[in-house]
Amino acid sequence: MSKSFEAQGIIHSIDQTREYGQNGFTKREFVIKLSGDGENPDYPNYVALELIKDKCALMDGYQVGEEVVVTFNLSGRLWNAPGKPEKCFTSLQAWKVDRAGGQPAAQNFDMGGFAPASSGPAFDDDVPF
Repeated sequence: MSKSFEAQGIIHSIDQTREYGQNGFTKREFVIKLSGDGENPDYPNYVALELIKDKCALMDGYQVGEEVVVTFNLSGRLWNAPGKPEKCFTSLQAWKVDRAGGQPAAQNFDMGGFAPASSGPAFDDDVPF
């Protein structure tokens, strides 16, 4: 397991979830403009991150312009093709996204009330043992 990293930034774009291959592999990419300590607003840094498989839904509660803290792992692999120089591909695979103020993403839950308690069977004081 690789070490986890964190980045704080403002969401610049959120792509749709895409499916690759016949095995149902899914991936969703998003871009943040880094913010926070040490960032110079005159020279902004944009970072592309990706969510894979069940993590794709993490961005459903967010919109462009929101400030988030993203926890991610570095993932890299080599690619060799005959007659071509070796290439290294690096991915930032996000696995946790929180609002910068510590608030979780808004969820669309049905917050309906509880059903009224039924007047179930009456109990007497006789214990069953």
